[in-house]
Amino acid sequence: MKLVELERDALLRPLQAVTGIVEKRHTLPILSNVLIERKQGCLHLLATDLEIQVATRTEPGTASGEDVGLTVSARKLQDILRALPEAVSAALDVQNNRLQVRAGKSRFNLQTLPAADFPTLAEPGAALASLVIPQKALRELLLLVQYAMAQQDIRYYLNGLLLVLDDGRLRVVATDGHRLSYAARPLGDKHEKREVILPRKAVLELGKLLGESDDPVKIDIYAGQVRFAFGNVVLTTKIIDGKFPDYTRVVPTNYQKRFTVNRLTLLHSLQRAAILANEKFRGVSWALSAKSLRISCTNNEQEEAQEEIEVPYEAEPMVIGFNITYLLDVLNNVHAETVECSFGDQNSSMLMTVPEQQEFRYVVMPMRI
Repeated sequence: MKLVELERDALLRPLQAVTGIVEKRHTLPILSNVLIERKQGCLHLLATDLEIQVATRTEPGTASGEDVGLTVSARKLQDILRALPEAVSAALDVQNNRLQVRAGKSRFNLQTLPAADFPTLAEPGAALASLVIPQKALRELLLLVQYAMAQQDIRYYLNGLLLVLDDGRLRVVATDGHRLSYAARPLGDKHEKREVILPRKAVLELGKLLGESDDPVKIDIYAGQVRFAFGNVVLTTKIIDGKFPDYTRVVPTNYQKRFTVNRLTLLHSLQRAAILANEKFRGVSWALSAKSLRISCTNNEQEEAQEEIEVPYEAEPMVIGFNITYLLDVLNNVHAETVECSFGDQNSSMLMTVPEQQEFRYVVMPMRI
């Protein structure tokens, strides 16, 4: 029985949208599969890892016939379609518990598992809050903070991103305990306050799937899930149950020592210095004096890199150390011409802000060099 016949890219695009969350090795073999269903004139595709679920479909009218469903290896099907010539037409046929992919003189027979056995996230009930934001705006917010999320921290609530809906604003916060990034955007409508922690994997996947357009994203917040619907894609994620640190107490408000510097000038100087940074500790020293920032890195081989930048610094001289990776992360993700660095003393955190983005804050703790 023919499931569908479409141009390669018309099949590959929706498949790629869902396969990003599929784990290569899973205790449940069916979770390595993608659920493919023909219904209502479309091909519907869905993948899940039991924490996150991504669903999408082909364009309406592309798959006619009776409703039918199956699951098949997501990676293998994707690899086959990728390997086919771009303009070729690909047909999917179902026969004897196998999916046959036909294109030109190529034939591939893949093992399938029943659609009825495929686990999906439970329907969450009524939404507690809903909002709409342009795809481009949400993507920009996520990219401004996601690099500060923890990875595999035992404080599981840090392995994600705090999403706050409050007072007509959408705020996003991420921290790993050594640095914190915060960004916000006005929504126009007032909403009842809601706070949820999105898992790291869901945040990274959203960053890949969201487009650079003003097309809308509808965000629905439920008791235990958050759903993002945009274009033909619906991403649903469970939320992390935990208490996120009070970010308002971390962001300094009274620093007097500061300078503004061209972002790319600082970034390129740090990139060069990082070549000779200690590979384990990644330390960088900042020596501030009148109108000067001297950047230096050393390593175990007694090698040293030094860079000097002219900056409008007028306060008393100071030497402070940082993890250079934390500085490179923020400068690579904030796409502004200039950044402002503010300080208390050598034992206090540094606050980095962006004159063009009033709603952005980045706090990084000092380290002993």
